[in-house]
Amino acid sequence: MSRFLSKKHAGLAPYVPGEQPQSGRYIKLNTNESPFDVPPAVVEAARGAAEKLRLYPDPDCRELTAALAESMGVGPDQIVPANGSDEVLDFAFLAFCDGGRPALFPDVTYGFYRVFAAVNGVPYREIPLRPDFSVAVEDYAGLAGTVFLANPNAPTGLALPAERIRALLDQDRDRVVVVDEAYVDFGGESAAALIPEYDNLLVTRTFSKSRSMAGARLGYAAGSAALIADLNAIRFSVNPYNLDRMTLAAGAAMLKCEETVRANCRAVAAQREKTAAELAAMGFELTDSRANFLFARYPGADGETLYRALKDRGILVRHFSAPRTKDFVRITVGSPEDMRALTGALAEILEGCACVPQK
Repeated sequence: MSRFLSKKHAGLAPYVPGEQPQSGRYIKLNTNESPFDVPPAVVEAARGAAEKLRLYPDPDCRELTAALAESMGVGPDQIVPANGSDEVLDFAFLAFCDGGRPALFPDVTYGFYRVFAAVNGVPYREIPLRPDFSVAVEDYAGLAGTVFLANPNAPTGLALPAERIRALLDQDRDRVVVVDEAYVDFGGESAAALIPEYDNLLVTRTFSKSRSMAGARLGYAAGSAALIADLNAIRFSVNPYNLDRMTLAAGAAMLKCEETVRANCRAVAAQREKTAAELAAMGFELTDSRANFLFARYPGADGETLYRALKDRGILVRHFSAPRTKDFVRITVGSPEDMRALTGALAEILEGCACVPQK
């Protein structure tokens, strides 16, 4: 840190993304990327847009916004596109939180929520998950603030049905509830159908997971026209050209490939269940993940040791060192070949047992 850094950010603990090695020698099961490439039509759309890079992109993102609105069953004025869902979540912290409205989110969830609160000077309160890592919506009753809820949650993969989101919304119609649906396409139930009924609901999504576009950085939010107007006021005050021409074109093209997206999601979900069964047979304990990853621990083993032993064998998974998650590793569901390599490596690690110290 330099001596010029603002004092309000002196203690900032930045978000630490998953490892992104460039050598290509690792099987990457650590950042929940899709094992499938985008269709050729999406690549061609981005390539065509690249021919006009001298021109600014459309700040209103009209083609993409119209396509997203149609896919969500809402009006174009109920959609805001963003540079990944992280950006629109950041906008929501800016727009809907302040000294009198702290951010409310689970104690085990997407780690960026704490960073968004800190960097924006927003007070926050963490609501403990139940011992089985489930979210109990009744724990939010009577709490003033803005709720941020990843559903399915990360890193646990557990999901609430839409009726429980409805119950959360009904607790306080004057409190905004932001439902982060980054992983919903792999087996969760979306809250989007509730948008016409609740002007305090904001649903955020990303193209990074189910639509294979993590490298493009494209996300969006849907909600009432008034909430979206608030977010657009923030967006146009920060960066009106937040999406480049290639990303806009690729996103619009990807929305025409929904049959492929659904097939890919079914394949990932099937591979998730297959791998979960294999890990359970090996003695692992797993949450009931509805996402494109598994959250697993081996009784008596240390999660960091498993992570390091897998990395030594060329496989990257994610380990979170916080007290409630330190025994677990989060494993992205990759290709069948990737998952065979994973289970083979884990069998080797467990057989050696020197790598898995007893508690």
